Amino acid sequence: MRSSKRRAADNNRGSNNSSSDHLQTLHQRLKHALSLGSARPSDDKDRRWKCTDLEIQKHVVRSLAAFLDASSGPASNHRLLKDSLADIVEALVWILQCKSEAIISMTVNVVVKLVSSNSSMMQLYLTELINPLSSLLCSNNLEVGTSSATALNMVLSNLRVKRQKQVWEIVKEAKILIQIIRIIREFPGGTRPVGNFQEMVSLLYTILWRWPQSRYFVWNDTILIKVLEDCFTKSHLSTKVAVLKLYSALALCNKVAKELLENGETILTMMVSCMDSSEPLAVRIEGFRLALHLVADEQRCVKMTSFCSGSLIKAIIGGMRVWSLGSGKGANDLMSLLDEACRLALITRWPGEHHNHFWEQGIDKVLLDLLLENFDKQALKHPLSPQEQMSIAQEGLDTNFLLALRPYIWEIFGWLAVHCGKDFRPRTDQNELYIDMLITCSCLSFVEAICKGCQICENDDASRSESSARAVLVMMHSSSTYIVSKVRLILSGVLEMKGNECLKRLLHFLDYASPANNFGSANIPKTVFELIGLICYSELPQYQKNVIRGDWMRTLVTFIRRCLSNQVCTKRRSFAHHFYNDVFYQRACCWMTAEEWEGKDALLFYSLWGLAVLVQHSSDIDHTRIKSHLIKTVQEVLDNVSAAGPRWLAANILSYFGVYGFPDKHDKGFGKALQDKEHTDLELFFANGESLSVHKIILAVRCPSLLPPEQFPQSATTTDNALVRDIPKKLCSMLQKEVRLSSRVDQQALLKLLDYVYFGYLEAGEELSRKLKTLAKSCNVQPLFLMLCRKIPKWGTPIPSTDLSAALGPFGFQFTDIILEAKETEQMSWACSFCSLLVPHMHAHKIILQCRCKYLQALFLSGMQESHSQSIKVPVSWEALIKLIRLIYSHELPDPPFGCVWDNMDTEERLYELKPYVELYWLAEFWILEDVQEDCFTTIVSCLDSDRHLAVEVMKLAYGFSLWKLAEVAADYVAPLYPKLRDSGVLEQLDDLLIELVRDASVRLSQEGGNISR
Repeated sequence: MRSSKRRAADNNRGSNNSSSDHLQTLHQRLKHALSLGSARPSDDKDRRWKCTDLEIQKHVVRSLAAFLDASSGPASNHRLLKDSLADIVEALVWILQCKSEAIISMTVNVVVKLVSSNSSMMQLYLTELINPLSSLLCSNNLEVGTSSATALNMVLSNLRVKRQKQVWEIVKEAKILIQIIRIIREFPGGTRPVGNFQEMVSLLYTILWRWPQSRYFVWNDTILIKVLEDCFTKSHLSTKVAVLKLYSALALCNKVAKELLENGETILTMMVSCMDSSEPLAVRIEGFRLALHLVADEQRCVKMTSFCSGSLIKAIIGGMRVWSLGSGKGANDLMSLLDEACRLALITRWPGEHHNHFWEQGIDKVLLDLLLENFDKQALKHPLSPQEQMSIAQEGLDTNFLLALRPYIWEIFGWLAVHCGKDFRPRTDQNELYIDMLITCSCLSFVEAICKGCQICENDDASRSESSARAVLVMMHSSSTYIVSKVRLILSGVLEMKGNECLKRLLHFLDYASPANNFGSANIPKTVFELIGLICYSELPQYQKNVIRGDWMRTLVTFIRRCLSNQVCTKRRSFAHHFYNDVFYQRACCWMTAEEWEGKDALLFYSLWGLAVLVQHSSDIDHTRIKSHLIKTVQEVLDNVSAAGPRWLAANILSYFGVYGFPDKHDKGFGKALQDKEHTDLELFFANGESLSVHKIILAVRCPSLLPPEQFPQSATTTDNALVRDIPKKLCSMLQKEVRLSSRVDQQALLKLLDYVYFGYLEAGEELSRKLKTLAKSCNVQPLFLMLCRKIPKWGTPIPSTDLSAALGPFGFQFTDIILEAKETEQMSWACSFCSLLVPHMHAHKIILQCRCKYLQALFLSGMQESHSQSIKVPVSWEALIKLIRLIYSHELPDPPFGCVWDNMDTEERLYELKPYVELYWLAEFWILEDVQEDCFTTIVSCLDSDRHLAVEVMKLAYGFSLWKLAEVAADYVAPLYPKLRDSGVLEQLDDLLIELVRDASVRLSQEGGNISR
């Protein structure tokens, strides 16, 4: 026996030695072939491979092909290849450039083989192959063109991220995009084979995927897009898949996705049809991926569902049912499709009509089938008792059926519960059973995670545990009374045997996590989970006393303060991987990521929620010891956190201490305007004869119910032949109104309501707040009513907006009392929607301007001639004036174009976009708008790195406005170009002071070790 094994080992060793000898021989032959074409040292200083002899070229390519065929295997083989790799690439580049018909096809195929089997080793040489391969894309030999596309695709796909910027410049210079587009355009009705089209589309997809700046350029080629649409409808399977992938890459650009949703009826119809169960799996998967890229935010989801909600949801449900219908065939593909369908079903996180379609399509049964493999067989008896439901659910969960999908299931079901209406009830007894079972499964999973005390960290356990707990939490705060009552009943039943034990374990961990030395980032996912558990326990009456009697308020305040001081900050996506499409977020462009309702810090959000619940259930307890510290902490949340969820929770907590609204130290609202009698245009008379002067425009935006029903007819603005400059004055006099209020209107309550309208918050005692509640409801001030009711808001409820931009529209025009005139430009033709004034201007409201600009406030109240003028000349362009007014009315400076839109602009177009920010940066200094000046400076500087020639123009512009700080920063960006600008004569066109700035900057750069010539 041993002798036979020894003989086998000897034979194997002999075989390996023989293979190694053969490979050495092939390598020697390759080296010899390469040496035949190398230039002699005397002929070429660098000894380059430049052989035009066709036979030698053939010899090299064939030798390399034979060596590659034999070299797959041990690492020693790679050493042989590595030793000759520089010479091999040099020879291939030369042979490709020669474009000899007799050998070019074989050469391209060898390149494909070389790159595909040795991608890591080839990293240093990949860029050398781009130009010669791209020059062959349009070859008359279609086989060569197709193979070149394949090889180039492989080269670009294998590039490391750090080289992408360098390679993009090569791609642009070689005009690869233009070549590919021209080839694809020629496909319909031409002689090009399908394989050529598919390879070109695949190469284009790779470029779009890796280089965002290419997307908008491709999308703007209307002929290309029309060809793609035609090819999709008329071609076979593989072409459909290629085109769908191309659209998915294009949809990574937010601007493209929006335009596609606005005008892409054909594409959306095509996409939904591809998701249908009648299509092959590969087509369906790509259809789902395209849909995912298109519904990346709520606005785009609303747009898509308004077009195809029913058919889209039907396709999603069909995708989620694929496992039960797949009969085990192609399990990997089925799982891929199921995963994509579940991801897309997360559109349930946004409200809308599509929720009704999900329920109509049986989402409850579909989710249950993904949780419990054989539920239908186990549930033949109906109805099932709660104990039987619990037993079946536990048994099914223990089988770990489709375990990876559970986070999606909890997430989807949680969102469905969040957006249920108050009167929601299951349609049939069968639906009631499905919903009860889903609630039971989520409660069991949640409680099991608590009882096991599992070490939740950044892995699948964290995702499953957190998502099931979160589902239970949001169900307990659903608008549906049915869902709320069911989840509380079922959770109480699940906790009946071991609820106190689990609570003890949970409180122990939170107590352990609270000291500073135990509050590491590794503990945060588990802490978040335990906080959710604490909130859920607090909502069950039988456990409230055990939670409230502890010092948990102080603990939660400590958590919140640590979050605010940036000691910890953990985004939900760090442990809820299922909820975020990381590939999309990494590759998307032209897209300002909308902040999730719960904000960036999961620990802060759930600490606030826990604190809100504890304050609610302990209202009869004296909080004197912690009150001032708690209020100060919560106020800091309102001052420093922008996300709606944490702000709502902070406001809810403050409501228990008599503060209703969103007090903000950064924005005092229009409080001072209540004392300003000069610009008021409405008098409110109370029953006792007292009166109060208010501003119609503020009421129109913040509380329109307080306005008198009659409004000045907009048509009067165009029928009057008076001077345009007199229109605001005439409007003010004609709009003066008096409103006499009924004796039923409580004066104190109305005064407090006006505090909320003008300041954004109010303070009131319990008795007055009850009166206010009635008034807020009748005036339809819903956010205030919600706070007066002290209800934790529904998930996704927006914060009351401080944006007054709507006042700039038609309804706000009737209240305008000032015209702001921009500088006139020769090229600009002007027409106003509201008047006949022929210079660029905007109609505005003095009260808004003076509340948000100290300079204008001083001007309007100065008593000088300007304070009585009906117009003000603003020394900036129309483009800058628009941004200034939008900023004053909305508190937000509009952003310049960015992403691939910016990348596709030339320097002149970019300067046009940046010039208004330079003007505002200059104006802000005189108008005492410090925040505006800082924002404009940051915006300008952020754009300079992408285009150093733009920095030259911005530097000149800054010099013209005497903005020396900006000029110096621009000079720093110009410094690397100094030698080029000096040699080309461009510097001579600049002012001497600017030349000196650039020269000094270049000297500093060289002293700091910078590369001036870059």
